[in-house]
Order: sequence, then structure tokens, then C-alpha cells
Amino acid sequence: MQNCAPFASENSLGKKIELQGQQWPCQVLKDGCFDGLDLVFFSSGDDISAEWAPKAVAAGAFAVDNSAAFRMDPNTVLIVPEVNGDLVNKDSKPQIIANPNCSTIQLVVALKPLLEKFGLEEVRVSTYQAVSGAGQGGHDELIEQTSNHQKPTDPKTFPHTILFNCIPQIGSFNDEGYCSEEVKIMKETRKILGQKDLKVSAFTVRIPALNAHSESVWVTLNKSVSRDEVMVALQGQEGIVVQDEPKKKRLSLGPRCFWQRPGLCGPCSPRPGKSKDVADVGCFRQHPQRGRPERHPDRGKDLLQLIKRPSDDGLFNLKLLQLARPDSLRLRRSSGAPAPPGGADLGRGGGHFLTSGP
Repeated sequence: MQNCAPFASENSLGKKIELQGQQWPCQVLKDGCFDGLDLVFFSSGDDISAEWAPKAVAAGAFAVDNSAAFRMDPNTVLIVPEVNGDLVNKDSKPQIIANPNCSTIQLVVALKPLLEKFGLEEVRVSTYQAVSGAGQGGHDELIEQTSNHQKPTDPKTFPHTILFNCIPQIGSFNDEGYCSEEVKIMKETRKILGQKDLKVSAFTVRIPALNAHSESVWVTLNKSVSRDEVMVALQGQEGIVVQDEPKKKRLSLGPRCFWQRPGLCGPCSPRPGKSKDVADVGCFRQHPQRGRPERHPDRGKDLLQLIKRPSDDGLFNLKLLQLARPDSLRLRRSSGAPAPPGGADLGRGGGHFLTSGP
């Protein structure tokens, strides 16, 4: 790397950021600021991305955007490298590359091999997301409430007290009863997988965990397959390692792969040669038959998947923890929007899987 140019508000102008043993002073956005740069990362909100990402591309740089400004733009690619990274290659011209919502990323990594091998008819997902998803404010609020758990505190970052609680809201609600996080997951999953007609329903919950988001996912496959066939399909997916010995307590747990923090979690022991793993997967279960006799219970599977990504400082950036159970979705929708297509009898079969991240 020959040059690094951190950009921030005027309040941070001149502040130095250390990277690769060098100090890089913060700059402010202005005309011509992207000249000479090859790659620009945006993680500063929709408005700034919408205005400045196109200017970065015009200056000859690839713009990787972490906001929602371009995710559903039909002319912008929405990329998860392990799923559709082939949409950008060495011959690609500078362009905006949208980064999906964190809960979507881990979901589609697990769904890709199932889609390719067996086909997907329906996906239902419930997320259990850590406070890290709300930024520093969410992290600090949980720590403060934990330290003062015997004293009443007023929530600031979340709509309700997060300690000892589960809040069934991430983002604002629309008129149909879905919150914005749920809408993101449903729309982005279809786009990334290239399945515009795939039935996807999502329900999101904030939980009092510092890191490691969780999801429960129930999938309906287009083919009748065995539990072992699903395991083999996932074993062949880039970045996935199957961990499926629940009777021996080998489960995919968020803290196990995050980092060792005394008093918060147990030892973290990365597997030799596996530093680039994205997901641990396990707890496969055959879903019992439901509904009418013609339904095929072997078209759905249960599994536990832990998503993790190494961050720049070598720690694991945990992404998702998913465990599929349809009942949570049916309860959620009873209070507002109509149930997703299929009602309680979920297509030709169902199964669930579990993943984890921040």
C-alpha cells in the first residue's frame, strides 16, 4: 500500500490513524480528494455515500459502500465474496460495490450451496442480534446497564432496556409491521442469490449480547434429500467448516470464536490452518413431517452455523448465529402483518440452522 487517506468530519481533521506502522492524517471530503486512489471504502451513512461514492468512481477508484444507499440499485452489484464474488474481477472497471447488511451476509453464505445443490423454495429467518450492531452506543449501554443492574436506567440507544431483555425491533416499522432490518434481509437475500421470486420472510430481535448475531432459519428445499447430503453440500462451500457433534458439546458458539475476554467467554482456540474460515456449521436435524401427507419432510434441514471473519487486527469479526424455527415467525406476524405465504404449513418440508457474528 503506497497511500492511505482517511476521511472524516472537520472535528477529526488532522487526527492521525495508524496503519501498517505509519501515521495517516484524517482529511475532509472535498472536490478532487479521491484523485490517485484505487479503492475507497464508505461507512458513513446513506447520504454521504449517495453523494460521494459516485465521485470516487469518477476519479477512477472502486467504491465499496457499507451503507444501504446502493444495495437495491439494479445497476449496482451487491457482493458477498463467497457467494457472488465473480461479479467483480480483474477486468471490471471502477464502480460502486455495495456491501450487504450484516445479517444478510451470513445467511446467504449458508444458503448458496443449498440453492445450487437442491434448490430453494422458501426461507424463513429469525435473528437474535447483539448490541454491537448498534455501534459504540449500543455496546456502552449494555455495559452500563450490566454494571448498574440493580438501578433503573433510561435507555438511550435502544427503544427499551436491553439488559435481561429481548427487543423485537431493529430499525423503524413500516405499515405492514416489518421493521427496516427485516426488509433489508428479505430484499438483499433475493438479489445476492439471484432469486427474485424466492419466498423470504424475516423477523429480527435485539438481544443482550455484546457480539455475535444469531439467526434461526427454516428452509424448504425443492428436492428430497438426506441429512448427510446437506452436510456434504455445506462442507463443500467456501469458508464453511462443519461442526456437528452436539452430544460432545461441539457447537458453534459466538464467544468461542470471537476472542478470549476474561470473565466474558471461554478460551478461543483457532484451528491450525483455518484462519480464513468464514463459518462453522453444525446441529443438523431432519425436520419432522408437518401438515398434509403429500408434504416431504426430507426437503428441509436443521443446522448450526457460526459465521466469523478475521478483522485487520487479527481478531475474529463474528457475523451471525442462526437456528431455524418457524414458530417464532408465526408468533411475530400475528401482531401485525399477515403471515408469509404457506402459513403454518411450510411448503414441502423444513429445517433449521444456526449462525453467529457481531
